[in-house]
Amino acid sequence: MIYLQTFRMPAREDEEAFFSDPTDPRNQRTCYTTKYPFHVFRYRQLPEFTFEPVTILYGGNGSGKSTILNVMAESLHLRRGAVYNRSDFFGDYTALCRSTHRPIPKGSRIITSDDVFDHLLDVRCINDGIDTARVRLLEQYVTDRHTHHPLKSLEDYEAWRRRADAQSMSQSRFLREHLMENVAERSNGESALAYFTQSIGENALYLLDEPENSLSAALQLELKRFLEDSVRFFGCQLVLSTHSPFLLSMAGAKIYDLDQTPPRPRPWTELENVRVYRAFFREREADFHAT
Repeated sequence: MIYLQTFRMPAREDEEAFFSDPTDPRNQRTCYTTKYPFHVFRYRQLPEFTFEPVTILYGGNGSGKSTILNVMAESLHLRRGAVYNRSDFFGDYTALCRSTHRPIPKGSRIITSDDVFDHLLDVRCINDGIDTARVRLLEQYVTDRHTHHPLKSLEDYEAWRRRADAQSMSQSRFLREHLMENVAERSNGESALAYFTQSIGENALYLLDEPENSLSAALQLELKRFLEDSVRFFGCQLVLSTHSPFLLSMAGAKIYDLDQTPPRPRPWTELENVRVYRAFFREREADFHAT
């Protein structure tokens, strides 16, 4: 499914025209030291991006792929979680963008590395709280096995029931019955992958900013298969930024190489990052045969 058909960032002439009138009150914001994202792509000759069910923005650090995704998300009014880098001029810039699209489904959103990081922090904080409660319960288990008090209130009944459990259950079962398990008995990578599988639904547009962060090679392959299935079977359209060879090889992906001026579509096998990996392993082919 294709919801977003084309998107055009402001050309150099558009930016110059915006700042050409010094009497325009929008240009009187002299207290700001940056006019980001103005001037970021002034000499990049960005094309009008045309989209497939899977479109990838590829490029090295500083190529602007995350900025483009954030501009697109803001222009299309997509739902987002974490805050992002913006200036007082961000709204002016997105107002100069142009796009063609079908009605954007309600569930559409942008998912950034900060969203995943915030999720991992939330899981860690929840689990830290659970672990603290587990220590308190363990102390309570030891105490309750050796104390007896008369029942005088509902609170006394609850305490009695807890003591009865402590006296009849093993320590591990007592903890399981009275305390939820840790929210995620997973690695950070597994929790990050779970975040994507839980956040991406059906029939929507998703912008993903470097989703491979925190994922091992094996988990990147799992994410690749999940994203391909989301497009093929569940009506999703994906626009993502990445330099992961695994994600760049997604079936049917249209890849814009932002390291080129002007950026243009290229096969994933021609991208520099992929060729660096290929050369590295080819030079060490004998090491694999030795093992």
